[in-house]
Amino acid sequence: MATSKTSSSPPKRSWLQRFRDFDIAKLFSPAPPPQVPRTVYVNHPLPDDFYVHKRGKRKVRKDARYATNQVVTSKYTVLTFLPRNLLEQFRRIANIFFAFICILQFFPRFSTISPGLVVLPLIIVLLITAVKDGYEDVKRHQSDRKVNHTRVLVLEGENYHNHNAMGSKSKTFTRGMRIPYKRKKAQDKDSNNTLVEKPSTIEDEDNLVDIDTPKPHWRSTAWEDVRVGDFVKIRADEPFPGDIIICATSDPEDVAFVETKNLDGETNLKSRRNVSTLSHLRSATACATAGGFRIDADKPESNMYRLNAKITAIDEKGQDVGKPEPIDLNTVLLRGTVLRNTDWAIGIVLFTGGDTKIVLNSGGTPSKRSKVERQMNPMVFINLALLAIVGVVCAIVDSALQRHYLRRSAYWVFGEPLPDDNPSFNGFTTFFNALITFQNVVPISLYISIEFVRTCQAAFIYFDSEMYYEPADQKALSRSWNLSDDLGQVKFVVSDKTGTLTQNSMVFRKCSIGGKIYEGDEDEDYTETQLRERPADATERVSSAVGEGDAIPLAVLSSTGHGSSTNVNSTITPPLNPKVPHFRDTQLFEDIQRSASGEPSAHARALNAFMTTLALCHTAIASVSDEDGSISYKAQSPDESALVQAAADAGFIFLGKDKDTLRLKTPFLEGDAVEEYELLHVLDFTSARKRMSVILRRTDTEGGENAKRVFLLCKGADSVIIERLKAGQNEFTKTTEEHLEYFASSGLRTLCLAYKVIPDAEYEEWSHRYHEATVALDDREDLIEQVSDEMERGLRLLGATAIEDKLQDGVPETIADLKRAGIKIWVATGDKLETAISIGYSTNLIAPDSNLIVVRGGEFGQAHAAYDQMVQAVERFFPTEGILDLEEVHPPEIHTTEKPPHSPKPGNIRRAATGLSEILDDDNGRKPGGYILVIDGVALGHAMEESFSKELLLQIGLRCEAVICCRVSPLQKAQLVHLIKDNLQVLTLAIGDGANDVSMIQAADVGVGISGEEGLQAVNSSDYAIAQFKYLKRLLLVHGHWSYARNSNMIGNFFYKNLVIVAVLFWFQIYCAWSTTYVIDYTYLLFWNVFWSLAPVIAIGIFDRNIDDDVLMAIPELYRYGREGAHFGLGMFSWYMLDAVAAIVFFLITYSYALTTSRSDGYGIAMYEYSATMVLATVMIVNLFNGLNTHAWTGWVFFAVSFGIVLVWGFTAIYSTIRPGWFVTSSYGNYYLLFHSVDFWFGLLLTIPLALLPRYIDHAVRFIFFPSDFDILRWIKKTEPKKDFAADPALGGKLKARHDGTQSQLPQEAEEDDQNLDTRSMASSLHPPRRSFQSSRPNLRQDWRSGSRTDMSTGQLVANRGFNFSAEEGGIAIRRTQTNLSERYIQRLGKRTNTTPSNHPYMSSAPALPRPADGNSGKRLSFLRRSMRKPKEDE
Repeated sequence: MATSKTSSSPPKRSWLQRFRDFDIAKLFSPAPPPQVPRTVYVNHPLPDDFYVHKRGKRKVRKDARYATNQVVTSKYTVLTFLPRNLLEQFRRIANIFFAFICILQFFPRFSTISPGLVVLPLIIVLLITAVKDGYEDVKRHQSDRKVNHTRVLVLEGENYHNHNAMGSKSKTFTRGMRIPYKRKKAQDKDSNNTLVEKPSTIEDEDNLVDIDTPKPHWRSTAWEDVRVGDFVKIRADEPFPGDIIICATSDPEDVAFVETKNLDGETNLKSRRNVSTLSHLRSATACATAGGFRIDADKPESNMYRLNAKITAIDEKGQDVGKPEPIDLNTVLLRGTVLRNTDWAIGIVLFTGGDTKIVLNSGGTPSKRSKVERQMNPMVFINLALLAIVGVVCAIVDSALQRHYLRRSAYWVFGEPLPDDNPSFNGFTTFFNALITFQNVVPISLYISIEFVRTCQAAFIYFDSEMYYEPADQKALSRSWNLSDDLGQVKFVVSDKTGTLTQNSMVFRKCSIGGKIYEGDEDEDYTETQLRERPADATERVSSAVGEGDAIPLAVLSSTGHGSSTNVNSTITPPLNPKVPHFRDTQLFEDIQRSASGEPSAHARALNAFMTTLALCHTAIASVSDEDGSISYKAQSPDESALVQAAADAGFIFLGKDKDTLRLKTPFLEGDAVEEYELLHVLDFTSARKRMSVILRRTDTEGGENAKRVFLLCKGADSVIIERLKAGQNEFTKTTEEHLEYFASSGLRTLCLAYKVIPDAEYEEWSHRYHEATVALDDREDLIEQVSDEMERGLRLLGATAIEDKLQDGVPETIADLKRAGIKIWVATGDKLETAISIGYSTNLIAPDSNLIVVRGGEFGQAHAAYDQMVQAVERFFPTEGILDLEEVHPPEIHTTEKPPHSPKPGNIRRAATGLSEILDDDNGRKPGGYILVIDGVALGHAMEESFSKELLLQIGLRCEAVICCRVSPLQKAQLVHLIKDNLQVLTLAIGDGANDVSMIQAADVGVGISGEEGLQAVNSSDYAIAQFKYLKRLLLVHGHWSYARNSNMIGNFFYKNLVIVAVLFWFQIYCAWSTTYVIDYTYLLFWNVFWSLAPVIAIGIFDRNIDDDVLMAIPELYRYGREGAHFGLGMFSWYMLDAVAAIVFFLITYSYALTTSRSDGYGIAMYEYSATMVLATVMIVNLFNGLNTHAWTGWVFFAVSFGIVLVWGFTAIYSTIRPGWFVTSSYGNYYLLFHSVDFWFGLLLTIPLALLPRYIDHAVRFIFFPSDFDILRWIKKTEPKKDFAADPALGGKLKARHDGTQSQLPQEAEEDDQNLDTRSMASSLHPPRRSFQSSRPNLRQDWRSGSRTDMSTGQLVANRGFNFSAEEGGIAIRRTQTNLSERYIQRLGKRTNTTPSNHPYMSSAPALPRPADGNSGKRLSFLRRSMRKPKEDE
């Protein structure tokens, strides 16, 4: 019977979960109005339909009023701080309970001491937390104020009016008070970064600035006052205040160059062009007197790569004049970007404030709470329930006993019953008295103690010298003090790429030209350090390498510091930039010199064509430094600038662009002659095209037969270039493919270069069709791609390049160890798909034998939908996982219970013909490299739209070793974090370094910011700030582990110490008719959580150390204890609760004193006399119990354990000597009665050891018979303090080899014991990288672990190039670092060994230390146990 599969509704949450997840911010921040399309009028009044009439007034419609440009990221205001902060703090159940207790004691019937004294601890706790929260928010206010009061030039004039309406702006950032703002004089920085004052009055051509005149002029205005429809003028190196349509720029072609690192993390420049119909608006006067026009735009959206709008000229009546012109992202300057290499740009503001893309992609400031704190709430509820039960029992029994003795006229019930004093009413009051008497069962001091401990843990992070980055003088910084224990429980890491994993620095390493490889000189290593230390004559040496010491005369590039142009009349030679890496190859230079001076040959023509293509096929700009006059290149991607720089190093120097003319200096030209080319078209690179082409026409008269000819120069991925080659190049193509494999095996990024000569007639016909495609309003991108693809056919191959993407120091090692720790790593980047994959290989995130699943594009219901691609991926690679049997992964319209149709055998996929030899076999799907999911931003956006596609994406991602998301927006990064965090309920960490990572950092449970080159936006929004990605390992594995273990141990001991004293009070109720009478002097109870028992638990939280840091760094597998939450939970809490019943303390002392009097005078024992013995015994038990649970005893721990004991003894001795003449106490004389009593001393000697005995026996049995991994490693550390755990073949060395898939040389006996723990092959899959090219192509089919790549959008299956990043920079060997087998392969192994795999793949991705399946920990870690044997046993 068929059943309907529908997207499952979210599970019903309990009221506790709803209370815990309640978002307080919604109460104080109203939801923004729905976004609607907008129409902006410029230099024209708004039409009548934009207005409504209310109460006789004419007002602009609400949906036609646009968001103010004021952006507020702070949480509190002066008016909302108190209520919002109190609501946040009273999410803690304990705070609610103690507030109720404090209110209760204001009634005389329930009062124990002064109500003011009772409420004081609660006030202190709330005040300290509020001060901390307030301090953090003050910093946000300061940041907001700095941004919103940034100055920008806005058009003003007597006859100019902006008629567009704006919403109401907050008065100040406090939104409740007006804070005076003193306007500062405009400032700028000189070349030495020294602030210099700008003159308040500037005359720029015919444009007046900040002058009181009726003429149109530019007025310096705060960002928060900028309005939609305003004309603004942005000067060089200034950020944009909103999303702005470009009218004109200082460039003759109205091109602006912008730095977009705050949006996509890329530090390279992007070019933007103006809207052609607005190019005449180049001055204030022109803008103010221009005719009217209308801008129609779609509603504001968060998609960073899409913007649809059009502009139409209108007459005075508002009628359209002429055809509309489209507006897209290439004609818009987005907020968050910075104007570079352009003197000025004039534009019209389209979106402001909360409607801009960068703000739409950023989330609000969250209120984060640690997982341990959230787990404490159920424990507090259990204690509250226990307290309520005790209160009910006391009330019922007390009421029953009063009725019983009332009938017998007992003297203590004399005068009853009265309306307010009878058994029934007294039972009711007894319940509330019980809440007061036993209130210590809910420790309010626990929260303030945790805050103090976390503050100290934050200080430890700050002062950790191992995380200090000396070049930048930066220390690790904890910005959120309440999340330290979360660092020890991270299961997923979502990382940015650019600036986080890489330096975003590309270095040209090798190339293949005409079938010949040039690998560069090995004796020169142009690292960044060497570049900084390069002598002054380095530039001359670089230049001389090109032409045997003869300087090449070049045309000087005149520069204003922001751009460049070529002055061909000058013959001065600018040197190459000495601050960038240069490519040097003696053989290449000799071949070029020989080709330039000798007869033309085939290889000479290949060299010339290859280097010319390298120097001209790009969109880079040439600029000259004002400091040393050197020429450098800035491009839209760092690899593009590296290619142009490599051509310049070889003597093919790109001199810049003047309008549409490109100038090139080559070694084949004599004197100061240059080649000139007219740039006809640029066919841009996209992730789908994987190539970039330029169409040029040679214009100089010295071009000979090439003069006036049209060329197409193309560069791109080998998979797309090779299939577009002209026939007859098979041998050359095969050789180049071998070279490409060699380059890729060294971890380098490869590109192919090709060219084509285009006949004039063919070009003219194609150019006409291309223009029609560019102006089409419908399907413009598809039409352009179709026409471009027609031209990019019949190419001639020139060769290939190999570029190294420099990683940050220690990134491969860090990722390797995080994967060993069982942490899943997902990468989200704005880079292109190929770039992201390449970095995945170089960082060891992708193993050489990994199988890539690529998903891209495709809206649901359309062809090649992302959802359909994911379904195909499941059918091909995970057919036995049962994913498609889940109802949650199917859309509602599918009605079937049948299994999916027969799928091909995993990995047995027919590869499309790509020119590569068949190297994949039927065993592909079971290769141990596992699977890597690569998904682009478009596909991710479609996958996130529906719940069933999100669930399917998550199910696939969990079964992959890693997930790489490319071309994603900042909002999509945050959505990715929420996908993991909300659906899996696991702790997620996000790490990034730019403003585009802020939303992701805020969305994660723990956000880590890297203080890199992209500013401090990520750091300011993060919870932890580090200088390098490599420090994340120590932050998690050491500080995270310590903080989680310390806090968990401290909380358990805190509950224990409070419950012990409550248990003593409870057992006494049996002997006081359940009247809630205190058996102990109330003064002792008052100081219980302050003096007697607080120091040891604080010492545990600060100084305890269950394992040393060198062991944690050497054996990352130990992190799994925190990842699985082994140190804290209800089980641990219950064990401590059972330990705290304190029956021995109460009954042993009670019956010892009750059998006979301990006084020598024969008098009876007073209650406070024998209860003082209980107090002293209980204090000593609690402090020694805490010490027993401390792993590392230092001087501070000794002091903390003895502090409460010494203090209570001293207090008892002094307090009992206070005479009634001073003030009355109930303990006067105890010093004489107790210290002379044998019952007192024997009571202490008996109760203390007996109370501690269960915990001591438990520790001893566990250590001797069932030692944990920490016990074993601590013992090894104790017996062999100088042991190197990382290098030891039986410890870290073996675990690393097991994880890497290589076999360490272990003792034979240990090998035999561990055979059953290792079910997979240990054969090494790595070979040292070849130092020189081997002409014979390796047979990849013999390497059964070679991975593959499947593009689900096309069904194309190709072999990976075998990236082998076995050597990190600096010569540190890095073995293959992957997590264990793919999840499906693990499950198959589990079936073979009759074991059941985990239901959650991410829980078993990297087991920590090997242990048998039956859970017998006594047999685990035989190779660790062997290290504990005595030396004579080893002998």
